[in-house]
Order: sequence, then structure tokens, then C-alpha cells
Amino acid sequence: MGIAEWREQMERGEISARELTDQHLARIQEVDPKIHAFLEITAERARSDANRIDELRATGETLPPLAGIPIAIKDNICTKDIRTTCSSRMLETFVPPYESTVTQRLWQAGAILIGKTNLDEFAMGSSTETSAFGASANPWDLQRVPGGSSGGSAAAVASGECVASLGSDTGGSIRQPASFCGLVGLKPTYGRVSRWGLVAFASSLDQIGSFTTSVDDAAELLQVIAGEDYQDATCLRVPVPNYKSMIRKPLEGLRVGLIKECFNQKGIDYQVAAAVDIAAAKLESLGCELEQVSCPHFNEGIATYYVIAPSEASANLARYDGVKYGYRVEGAETLMEMISRSRAEGFGSEVQRRILIGTYALSAGYVEAYYKKAQQVRTLIRRDFDAAFSKVDVLLTPTAPSTAFEVGAHTNDPLTLYLADLLTIPANLAGLPAISVPCGFDNSGLPIGLQLIGNVLDEGRILQIAHHYESSANVMSNKPQGASIIHRGN
Repeated sequence: MGIAEWREQMERGEISARELTDQHLARIQEVDPKIHAFLEITAERARSDANRIDELRATGETLPPLAGIPIAIKDNICTKDIRTTCSSRMLETFVPPYESTVTQRLWQAGAILIGKTNLDEFAMGSSTETSAFGASANPWDLQRVPGGSSGGSAAAVASGECVASLGSDTGGSIRQPASFCGLVGLKPTYGRVSRWGLVAFASSLDQIGSFTTSVDDAAELLQVIAGEDYQDATCLRVPVPNYKSMIRKPLEGLRVGLIKECFNQKGIDYQVAAAVDIAAAKLESLGCELEQVSCPHFNEGIATYYVIAPSEASANLARYDGVKYGYRVEGAETLMEMISRSRAEGFGSEVQRRILIGTYALSAGYVEAYYKKAQQVRTLIRRDFDAAFSKVDVLLTPTAPSTAFEVGAHTNDPLTLYLADLLTIPANLAGLPAISVPCGFDNSGLPIGLQLIGNVLDEGRILQIAHHYESSANVMSNKPQGASIIHRGN
């Protein structure tokens, strides 16, 4: 059930916040040894907070919107006095002395922290296999990945271990796992949600968003976490609209653009393309007008991203030197040896690879050829989107080129793994809001995601279209029998 259903049950006295919390903690104990979605389970705090909610309800007080709802947080978002590791040996013992803005807003809204979730190390990856603490599994098929980098957050919701979760999206790290795990994954406009307390990977691309089982829940979480924050200079100072009321507006006359460069890709699985075509037809039957549009530089996004993101990562991760905090080797004879060995042992291979790529791209003699050129192409991608939005209201693509791939399939082939974010990266480069919603299943019973991309600060519109599609198509209620291994209890 979603947030509204649980809230109604609690208001009617059919279940208490403590009982709801205990149910999810029991679910974690039952299935997480197979899933490994969590790095830390905050059971004691969760029960204490749930008891406090129940006491307030007993006094007749009006409770905040998320009161008693168990939520998991990706472990690169700082939580005061609770470890935040980024799934890295470098930060294995780091305990933040402050709370991130988004989590502070969740706790003020009454949400219950049930635990911190696994991710690709420092959010660098597309499968959650680069975590220093072991990979997570996809609840639909334990032999497949849940996507990444927010794979733990996605797997936790998909397996029923929490009602919703937060993740971060730098190049598709919310939408791609949402597609792989049959969830709704929302990446807001860059600056719509504060990044204060999010451990930086690529600062001009990172954005916090949510995993939920419905578009309603995505709108409800965004309502809570969105808004200006003086602690984040990149956070936009604009009013937050009422998303819950916006999503129920009728669709008649809305123009949906199909990006032709996405549907002409050789790398798109035919089952994915077919499911998205059927979803587009469904939107047309609901009153939307379909139109094919061109974004000529869309497919250059992935090459552009893998210059810009590693460049920003090399700068952001320079702070981890073994001096101030983080992992430090013992027995080094010189400062240089201590720093170099601490970084070599504290960072995993994928993080080191991206630091090296970024350092190279920013080095003297190459910055003009690589980094500057990538920023120029980024501008062209943004202009393509601007041109497209002069013709249509929302853009539609598949979320990922395929369904969830097998564990280890791309371990020795990072370039192929990078292509998993082919369709999601351009929205990050342009700073646009985007959402993934389930739109079907492949022949193996694995979920397929549909991506909707909106113009700047147009979260309400993509949520509106996603909500009407979800309500009409009813995809998850018609999943193949026995499609989810965890739900079968195996």
C-alpha cells in the first residue's frame, strides 16, 4: 500500500505507527539477507520515533503528512549521528555531525527512518555492484542487478522493506533502478530539492529524488522535500506548488513528444521499445497528442557525461586524503605516502577509474580538448530540449535500453555498463525533471520503465501524465504470475 492508504489505516486506528514499523522491520529481517538493500538498520530509533507518533495521535493532535511512514535513505545522504559511508571503505566510520536538509524535512513531516541503503561506491555505477560492502540483488530475480547507483533504495521499496526511499540521481541513478525494479522513480529539476548534506559526486548533475510504489506517493514526498534552502546556493528560490492537486488535472490537449533518436537506437531491446510504444498509445487514448520530435545531440549525452562527471568527481573527491577524516593507512613514513596509500586502499576500482579520467580531462593541454568541448556539447543538448519544448509539453522515452541484466554481466566491461544510462543522462545534463513509471514486462517477467521528461520546474506536469497513465494502464496489478521471486517467498 501507499502512503495515503497507510495514513488512513492509522487514522482509523486499524494499525499504529509502532505496528507498521515493526511489520517493516520484520520484513527486513525476513528478506534482506537475500537482497542486501540495507547497510544499516536503525531499528531502535525507528521504534522510538514510532512510539512518539502514537503518543501524539493519542492526544488528538493533528499530525504531519508522513507521520509513522517508514522510509529508507540512500547512504550518501547525511543523517546526524548515523553512519554515512557512501558504500566506501573511505567513509566506513564517518558519522555526520549534522542532518541533510531533505532528511530534516522528512523527520519534521513525521517520517520514520528505518535504515540506510546500499549504493554503488560514491554513487558511481549502474548496478550497485561497486559497493565496498557487497552488491544488492533485484527482488524480481535474485540473479539480476537492481540497477544503480541507488540500487539499495530501489530494492528496499520493491521488496516491501519500506514504504518509500530517497536516492540520488547524477545520470539516471534513480530512474534506471526504478525501471529495473518496477517502481516510480522521480528526479526533480536541478535545484528544486536541496543538496545540502548529499555527499558530492558531480555537483552540477547530482539531484536527490524518490522511489515509491505510486505516482501519488512521489508527489507527496516531493511536496515535503522540495523548496528553497539557504544552505545550498544552487537551490532555487521559487514557490513549491501543490503537486497532489496538479496531478489530477485532465490530460486533454497535452502534447507528448516522442524523441526519435531514442527509438532508432540499435541498443534498445525490442521488448522495451514495444512496451513503450503501447504506453504511448495509451496516453493518446487518454487525450494526449503525440508528436515525433528530434533532439539531434541526445545520443551524445553519454560521451559528454563521462567527461564532465569524472572531472567534477576528481575535484570533489580530492578532499579524501587521509588527513582530515576518512580512511587512513598506518605505518606510512611520509605525508605523500600516507595520502597516496590511503586513497589507493580507501577507494574502489571504479572510483579510481573515474578520478583518473577526470584528472586527465582537466589536466593542462587537455582541458580545452575534452572538458571545454564537453561543456559546449552540454549546451547544445540543452538547446535541443528547449527547441523540443517549444513544440510539446513533455518528452517520452524508454527509461533504460533493457530490463535488469544479470549480476556480473558487465563486471569486466565498464563501457557497456555505462551505456545503461544512455537514455537518462541527457535530462541531468540539462537539469530537467524526469520520472520513470512501470509500463510493462519482458518475456522473463522483468519490469520495463517509461520515462517522461519535463521542462524546468515542470514536475507537476510529468507527475500529472504519469498519474493518469498509471491509473489507466494498471501495469503492476497485471504483473505476470510469480514474476517476483521475493514475493513468491523463495
